Amino acid sequence: FEKGKSVNPNDTLNYQPNGIVSMEILHNNQGSITLFAFGKGQQLSPHSAPLDALLQVTEGEMKITVDDIEHTVKAGEIFMIPSGHVHSVKAEQDFKMMITMIKSDK
Repeated sequence: FEKGKSVNPNDTLNYQPNGIVSMEILHNNQGSITLFAFGKGQQLSPHSAPLDALLQVTEGEMKITVDDIEHTVKAGEIFMIPSGHVHSVKAEQDFKMMITMIKSDK
């Protein structure tokens, strides 16, 4: 992305049938920002990350399970996953999100 210019993240990535598309737009020592487009039926198996993760759904809705509790996050909503917590993602419909991974002060 060109700094100093606005962009709609939903126009940046297209859905891939039966796939997950991602584009990292920033990466440094403090964390990263990545865009994702999940096709219906796609999922990420349970995993954890060493950074806090702020998810912002920009289109559709997603199912996310954190520590065995399932949540639905819809377009326009955000969700925080604390570092080290086991989580998984399921796309019951196409959805797009932006994830900001950042080091926390612990």
